[in-house]
Amino acid sequence: MQIYVNEKALTIKEGQTLHDLKEEIKKDADVLVYNGFITKENPILQENDRVVLIKKGEMPSMEEMEAMLLSRHTPGVHEKVKNFSVGIAGLGGLGSNAAMSLARIGIGKLLLVDFDVVEPSNLNRQQYFIRHIGMKKTEALKDLIQECNPFVEVETIDTFLDESNMAEIFKDVDIIMEAFDNAVSKALLTNTVLTKMKDKKLVAASGMAGFFSGNSITARKAGKNFFLIGDGVNEARPGQGLMAPRVSIAANQQANTVLRIILEEEGE
Repeated sequence: MQIYVNEKALTIKEGQTLHDLKEEIKKDADVLVYNGFITKENPILQENDRVVLIKKGEMPSMEEMEAMLLSRHTPGVHEKVKNFSVGIAGLGGLGSNAAMSLARIGIGKLLLVDFDVVEPSNLNRQQYFIRHIGMKKTEALKDLIQECNPFVEVETIDTFLDESNMAEIFKDVDIIMEAFDNAVSKALLTNTVLTKMKDKKLVAASGMAGFFSGNSITARKAGKNFFLIGDGVNEARPGQGLMAPRVSIAANQQANTVLRIILEEEGE
């Protein structure tokens, strides 16, 4: 019978239990992840079960690292996610937070596009730290992604996106994420994708400013290949700023929508 241990195929005998496997392969493991779930139970292993054995505080080899990073996923998810590429337009509060979530789920490739540098007022909602002030957002975010999941391929383009370059830059990705912080660029990318790149999936956002209820930020399918996140009302304006809680909710709704598209759970 075949199972997978740290994502490597292993043949075991019928009737072998999870604890039998631990004793055989890694006696000092103190975290047993069984089909994406940490357990202290001792189930009899079944065909195609997935097991990850972890010793707390121990630095795994690079060979073991990827399996451990993704060990809490539902089985079968990673095989699909790692084959997709996502282009992110804008690396502010939406783009930086969504990129980190997509990296943590093991997306295959991220194309990160922004022209700006990190400045102090970004730190109230974006994924950057004081040490990144003055750095290009593309490079700062690439560094952060490498620190949490070095198995994600990251390509960066340091440029201002406009009507002349959007279609060319994103022509090879599977899914495009609109993550701008200004209405003009949002509309321009949306119109470009919906009229000139009709085969691409677009995940955009509108309405996440202020401190209104987080429950008002929803994800909906707004067209065949168009998905819209936000409350649709509360844009940033004088007296109504952008803050981490609602911006992060919207960014992670965008990342979750990308995941659902990949898993063909996008709905109507």
